[in-house]
Amino acid sequence: MTRPAVAEGLWAWTPGRGLAPAPDQKAGGRLLVADSWLLREGRVRAHARHRERFSRSCVESGGPEPRRLVAFWQAVTAALPRTGEWFPRVELAAESLELRLLVRPAPPLGTEIRLWAAGQSDPRALPRRKGPDLEALARVRRLAAAEGAEEAVLITPSGTVLESATASVLWWEDDTLCLPPPQLPVLPGVTAGLIQERALRSGIRIAHRERTVAELDGREVWLVNALHGIRPVTGWTGRPMRVPPAERAGEWRTWLDGLMEPLPER
Repeated sequence: MTRPAVAEGLWAWTPGRGLAPAPDQKAGGRLLVADSWLLREGRVRAHARHRERFSRSCVESGGPEPRRLVAFWQAVTAALPRTGEWFPRVELAAESLELRLLVRPAPPLGTEIRLWAAGQSDPRALPRRKGPDLEALARVRRLAAAEGAEEAVLITPSGTVLESATASVLWWEDDTLCLPPPQLPVLPGVTAGLIQERALRSGIRIAHRERTVAELDGREVWLVNALHGIRPVTGWTGRPMRVPPAERAGEWRTWLDGLMEPLPER
């Protein structure tokens, strides 16, 4: 079993040898697939779902065969730190098809967010797969930061809301939890899926609706992802938008935090 990798850095995996520190020149470069999540004191949320999404994307990308993906994931699970707060990322490199683990400290976690409401054309080439478009999305976030926001809303050519550069967008219309229709080019978010399942169990109506940014005016809007969980939008830049009190977010955040479970041994 691979020893826990308690220090940050990039780790490359090879069959039979497991994980080893990767040479510096291997850092960066284009990725075919990536997946990441919050790891807090050895606890993680929806670990198996991240494994399934990553493995499925690797197979769809022509990556390693399933048995190698299983061995890689076992090595990753064993190597992840059991103390501290981390934001690990598993990767499939584009040119070499090498499987890697990037161990990095978690950034400060947010409980709310300010959005750039101008609406940005979706720059992604492969929107349903995390990894290939990370740099394009980072550029969008830098544009948002220049406008005094933390995130930007990606839209279709017709103006329909898709998601943000790093998170799924959900919103409330009266007592209905809304999100973009699944046939639109959106990433299948693990955290968004957990929220939808809880809504169904609780008898809360879910609707897939096409909305422009302007049509979110006055709505309780959430950005959700594996790192920050649920962040209600508490401010907009770029256009005048009303922001109601985030009446639902607190209770849902508490529930989501409670889903974190200890990492399995492998």
